[in-house]
Amino acid sequence: MDAPEPPSATEWIALFDGESLDGWTPKIAGHAAGEDPYATWRVEDGLLTVSYENYGESFDGRFGHLFHAGEYSHYLLRAEYRFVGEQVPGAPGWAWRNSGVMIHGERPDEMGVDQSFPVSIEVQLLGEAADSEIERPNVNLCTPGTHVVMGDEIVTQHCTNSTSRTCRGDEWITVEIEVHGNGEVVHRLDGREVMRYRHPQLDVNDADGARVAEARGGVQLDGGTISIQSESFPIQFRSIEVLPLDPVASS
Repeated sequence: MDAPEPPSATEWIALFDGESLDGWTPKIAGHAAGEDPYATWRVEDGLLTVSYENYGESFDGRFGHLFHAGEYSHYLLRAEYRFVGEQVPGAPGWAWRNSGVMIHGERPDEMGVDQSFPVSIEVQLLGEAADSEIERPNVNLCTPGTHVVMGDEIVTQHCTNSTSRTCRGDEWITVEIEVHGNGEVVHRLDGREVMRYRHPQLDVNDADGARVAEARGGVQLDGGTISIQSESFPIQFRSIEVLPLDPVASS
């Protein structure tokens, strides 16, 4: 069954309050959950800012995620972001103007100390330079330790492009994710649907995916954490908010 059109948003809950990181927990590869010795995430001028000014001369694989407290299953998530500044030296080329919102994720305290990405569904946030002629779809899908179903097929490739426009320069971008538990997940850019899939599930051929599947006693995902990435390119969020949906009405 197709997911319904998004309801009128009247009960949005702000996950970021514009003043602090209350309710958020960092997890950086090489560090325990809750540790951020580099002040990667901070609030500047009312914006949730991902900064690398304390990373020295090399990124050195220190991928990170900032997790919001609690777990979510049926909801709309809306975020406004923009890329700013320059990438950290020593970071991989694929991470240029690259970040993401992770949904249906494991908790930060479940991750291994050296684990780079939580087992989750990633809604990829991408951008291009203002003067670039390269076409680069945005709000794509990536699947660390997971799979999804599109049409009648399980998608096993790591990343799948959406049908979105290319987002250039430092413009503010509005992304919306409509999540119906283990049912439909819809990606929207500026209010336009650009991707749809269903049945998010754990990949038991992936070591971390298999670990989570064993701990949870199954492979189907119907909820989990929400987190935002630090993948080596500075990014700012001016809002991150959730609108809970009725599981019965959306089934």
